[in-house]
Amino acid sequence: MHAGDIAARLDDELDVASYADVDASPNGLQVGPTEQPVDHAAVAVDAAVETIDRASDAGADLLVTHHGIIWGGVERVTDTTYRRVAPLVDDDLALYVAHLPLDGHQSLGNAAGLADVLDLDNRAPFGQMGPEYIGQRGTLAEARTLSDLAETLDAELDTGGQSVRTLDFGPSLVEDVAIVTGSGVDWVAEAAEVGADVLVTGEGKQQVYHEAREAGISVVLAGHYATETFGVRSLQSKLDEWGLETTFVDCPTGL
Repeated sequence: MHAGDIAARLDDELDVASYADVDASPNGLQVGPTEQPVDHAAVAVDAAVETIDRASDAGADLLVTHHGIIWGGVERVTDTTYRRVAPLVDDDLALYVAHLPLDGHQSLGNAAGLADVLDLDNRAPFGQMGPEYIGQRGTLAEARTLSDLAETLDAELDTGGQSVRTLDFGPSLVEDVAIVTGSGVDWVAEAAEVGADVLVTGEGKQQVYHEAREAGISVVLAGHYATETFGVRSLQSKLDEWGLETTFVDCPTGL
């Protein structure tokens, strides 16, 4: 199978074209020729020097990541960009990226994977980004305390040794859960508007404390990396099904 064939299949599976106007990341094949033969694919959350080197050391022909190396265009291939591009070219390692499409996919995406961990029912798309969605919403089978929810995530996620943090401003028992993984606190107002008891995301910003408190909604900060391994692991399963050898390059940041 060639890189172009795999990219086309992933593009179709993730509906990449629908996110073209709302994503700063150019999704799809970012580096490498479409005719690149691929027998072994690695997957990772981030396209960084470490993950690229480890994918190459594993013998991969293709690296599939959530965070790529191009954001809003490339003016110069120097410094950090060069240190990332050079080993891809030198080692004939193609790079495929799926950013927002992999956040929002309702069965393969990051939010869907986190909803699986929490065993949410009555799921629906959540977290609008233009006309698309980058998250998911659902209900717990039984109402739980916020601390119990956080303990579940702490036990199930690779947080890099960091504790799951909470902002406890919502109801004493949580039932309706909204999820936007990674850096998703900008959707706290939308979560409150649709009646969610808690927004589960990765990392926080200063202003979310007051926004959540004033809206009467709780927030769980479980780590950017920790909440975004699900999508690439789902794609790894797809690549396995397509007959490729695969490797997961795990590089938790604790952030």
